Amino acid sequence: MDWQELTDLTQGQPFTVERVRLTGSGIAVEGSFEPPQLAQLSIDDQVFVAAFVRSHGSIKEMERIFGVSYPTIKSRLNRIAERLDFVDTDPAPSGAADTVDRLRRGEITAQEALAELRRPR
Repeated sequence: MDWQELTDLTQGQPFTVERVRLTGSGIAVEGSFEPPQLAQLSIDDQVFVAAFVRSHGSIKEMERIFGVSYPTIKSRLNRIAERLDFVDTDPAPSGAADTVDRLRRGEITAQEALAELRRPR
């Protein structure tokens, strides 16, 4: 069974994979594995995402490929993005980055910054 058949079979319902076999070595791993979020998209959305990546994120190229308008492409991208919660588009700064930012703003001295950076986490 290929991935497209599995996607069609599950019809968007959540599923887990319980056995994985490495084709090169024949080693099998059993457990309960949740597939990646991209794999949980419908086959149409998977094709859409692949086309978006291959077009280097060009909405104009996506309009040409799919024969639809800019708002249609944006709407579909937004709908797909709502299903992909693993991407943090606004990550919290690391401790070191926060320390350097505070140093730049003059909130701490260079000695205080060095002490913070040397502290084990």
